[in-house]
Amino acid sequence: MTKDFTLDKYEAFLKTAIAKGYQLVSYQDFLNNDFDKVLILRHDVDKRPQNSLRTAQLQHKLGVKGTYYFRAVPESFDVEVIKQIAALGHEIGYHYEDLTICNGDYEKAIIHFEKWLKKLRAFYPVKTVCMHGSPLSKYDNRKLWDKYNYRDYDLVAEPYFDIDFNKVFYITDTGRKWDGNKVSVRDKVESKFDLSFHSTDELIVAFNDEKLPNQMMQNIHPQRWSNNRIEWIQELVLQNIKNSIKKTLFVK
Repeated sequence: MTKDFTLDKYEAFLKTAIAKGYQLVSYQDFLNNDFDKVLILRHDVDKRPQNSLRTAQLQHKLGVKGTYYFRAVPESFDVEVIKQIAALGHEIGYHYEDLTICNGDYEKAIIHFEKWLKKLRAFYPVKTVCMHGSPLSKYDNRKLWDKYNYRDYDLVAEPYFDIDFNKVFYITDTGRKWDGNKVSVRDKVESKFDLSFHSTDELIVAFNDEKLPNQMMQNIHPQRWSNNRIEWIQELVLQNIKNSIKKTLFVK
């Protein structure tokens, strides 16, 4: 087995899903179609947007599309990358964290949300948004919708509200592992599925053994996936530090 969290490993993951008959689609495509076997490709572009471009190019080469959620911060919001990913046919969405940015002020937060949604719509007709977990913040960005309604902004869905995760099996690389629930502050869902995988190799084996549900959503953070040795080591070390902090201070 080769090392995990490389683009080569991610390509093997995607190719295995395709070979087992899964349709690999964006979130918007999932909403608009009825697939028998489907893997929704969701990507949270928290930082290093060039890594997301590489992931998008890889998926384009394989003939599949995903959804890329960009944050309203300089380390994520790269206009040229957004344009290039959209040009490849992928869905673009807003990875909102407006309550965190506005320190819990709901009125300022919804104005901030409107502003950055409009910015993204200059490059793509955004129809879905997804919260950023902001693990170091005391604010849960989803709470913005306790006071407002995202559908008032010509949006059709937010995965944490509009997917039944008892029907769609959710896997995420939060914590730079597929079983990172112990170091996840908010990237969690309620689900009946009693399945756990630590590595991408374990997921590939499960695909091959046909032990996975027919409907799935993967959420990856492309910053974590790199063939560049220095980038790969930097992300490994940084994530281990972050996991220790989150586990000690935030995760119960």
